[in-house]
Amino acid sequence: MYFFLLHLALLDLASISTTVPKSMANSLWDTRTISYSGCAAQVFLVAFLFSAEYSLLTVMAYDRYVAICRPLHYAMLMDTRACVRMAAAAWATGFLCAALHTANTFSIPLCQGNVLDQFFCEIPQLLQLSCSNAYLREVGLNVVSACLMFGCFVFIVLSYVQIFRAVLRMPSEQGRHKAFSMCLPHLVVVSLFISTSFFAYLKPPSMSSPALDLVVAVVYSVVPPAVNPLIYSMRNQELKETVKKLIQLVLVQQH
Repeated sequence: MYFFLLHLALLDLASISTTVPKSMANSLWDTRTISYSGCAAQVFLVAFLFSAEYSLLTVMAYDRYVAICRPLHYAMLMDTRACVRMAAAAWATGFLCAALHTANTFSIPLCQGNVLDQFFCEIPQLLQLSCSNAYLREVGLNVVSACLMFGCFVFIVLSYVQIFRAVLRMPSEQGRHKAFSMCLPHLVVVSLFISTSFFAYLKPPSMSSPALDLVVAVVYSVVPPAVNPLIYSMRNQELKETVKKLIQLVLVQQH
């Protein structure tokens, strides 16, 4: 679990670093410019990191399934070699998806200006600047990506169905509590990541507006990477005590 958490932390750190620093710099210098190559790099990195994170969360669901449903086989199924291969597959999947989306997006001529109503270069916003029928290739690519994402989603759901069935059959209350505490952080992270991403890309066009698109982009691109470390750290007893003391101190100062 900690091996995969290391990769998740690296992905979260990289995804925050891809969009937020440039946006902060533009705010400080009162500008909204980005170079063509910088925009392409941002598109590639965002697609790469988010695809890799989704793949990694799917792998982590399998890790939790094996740990709880097949504990006697865990050491054999999740040995060092298997973990390295799964992590490498997650990174490779992200790279492949990002390469296809970036190459396809920037092969489409942009003839509707060069102004994006967004704080980073986002593929849907770039496609709105195109007046070419080539955008149908991107639609097809999005359909394939959506099918893959849906397959991962179904795998995660089925894994947790098996996990909850196994946990509820445990005779020991302490064992059930330990199993739930092991799975709850991952389940919260997956729910936050999937709900924000799906709403951002699958919301109906009637709900689309520049202000709403900006808020949704901030939610799905900034909130999950920022909150994930806190969610997993809440299993740390020392951190819990520190947060509790901090809350008590704030309440005392308010009174």
